[in-house]
Amino acid sequence: MANELGWVPADVATPLRVERSWVERARSFADREIAPRAEAMDRDDALPTELLHSLADSQLLGISVPAEFGGGSAGSATLAAVLEEISRASAAVAVLLAVHLSVCAAPITEWGTPEQKERCLRPLAAGHWIGAFGLTEPSAGSDAKGLTTRYSSSAEGFTITGSKTFITNGGLADLLLLFATRDPQLESRGITAFLLPKGTPGFSVTSRFNKLGLRGSETTELSLIDVRLPPAARLGPEGSGLHVALSALTGGRIGIAACALGVAQASFESLRHSASRSPSDLSRAQVARAYTDVAAARALLRDTAERRDRGERVEQEASAAKLFCSQVAVRVAAEALDRAGRDGEDARTAGRLLRDARVFPIVEGTTEIQELILGRSLIGR
Repeated sequence: MANELGWVPADVATPLRVERSWVERARSFADREIAPRAEAMDRDDALPTELLHSLADSQLLGISVPAEFGGGSAGSATLAAVLEEISRASAAVAVLLAVHLSVCAAPITEWGTPEQKERCLRPLAAGHWIGAFGLTEPSAGSDAKGLTTRYSSSAEGFTITGSKTFITNGGLADLLLLFATRDPQLESRGITAFLLPKGTPGFSVTSRFNKLGLRGSETTELSLIDVRLPPAARLGPEGSGLHVALSALTGGRIGIAACALGVAQASFESLRHSASRSPSDLSRAQVARAYTDVAAARALLRDTAERRDRGERVEQEASAAKLFCSQVAVRVAAEALDRAGRDGEDARTAGRLLRDARVFPIVEGTTEIQELILGRSLIGR
């Protein structure tokens, strides 16, 4: 048993909607391939090419893609459990996987034509392609209706000009799910989603952010200058882009919550290890609080993911899970670093975990956005 708070504890039956084989595969891969490289990835801010190849060979890059396109057909609960295991070793690798599956492959599965699914999902599932999600812009982050990247259409297809920022996997991705507007004055009614392949003329990576945390995960700015796409590149009906984005973000928030939970679990393990070397009533209470926080976060996330697997709408629950798991990750990681003190390797690991944890209240909708979503859904506008 990798940890006493894991998704597959030794003395409890695995929930039916969590496929144990995938969780065990992810745990083994994380311990064998990712954990030994985690500190070097953080130091060098680079994902080793051989690790990416190993990730593709593990089939984890296709875990939730439908089996008919070469994937594992795993549901939200299984994917969340897998992401937690990966994030326990490296949040950077987990976020790469979460974005690839939750906000690139999943929207294609939901909104794509048969031809788009065949063309895109097979290479994404096999790990031949990495996916990314291109919504955020310098002046449009939390307010997606404020997009200024514009497109025009003709009989030949579409022409797109604009820029994107804070794009996870941006420089690594072979396929970008891109959002642009016909006219900013139309707000949500003008937004359309497009499938943009790497190497398309006019599409380029302009910079790569040097981040405090999630080092090894590429976060980039993208430029689009008269990018031409054929009619078949449009995902979903014209003007439905905000619906595509919001449906993707529900799954994305579950995925990011799972990544945050993995950091919280690793931080709890670090905290307990440090506290056990100089136990006191104060340290025991600190560990007890962290245990309770992580267990509560996992229960909320698991319930949300299983509800989604049953076909329920979970926008509210996904926001709550993302909000709470992010807060727990930051809180427990901070306590782990405080307890580690100057203890060499423990302090380095705890420091990395805290820097990684700090991104989760920001990505896939900030804490303030989650509170706004929840507040409106609970007591109206």
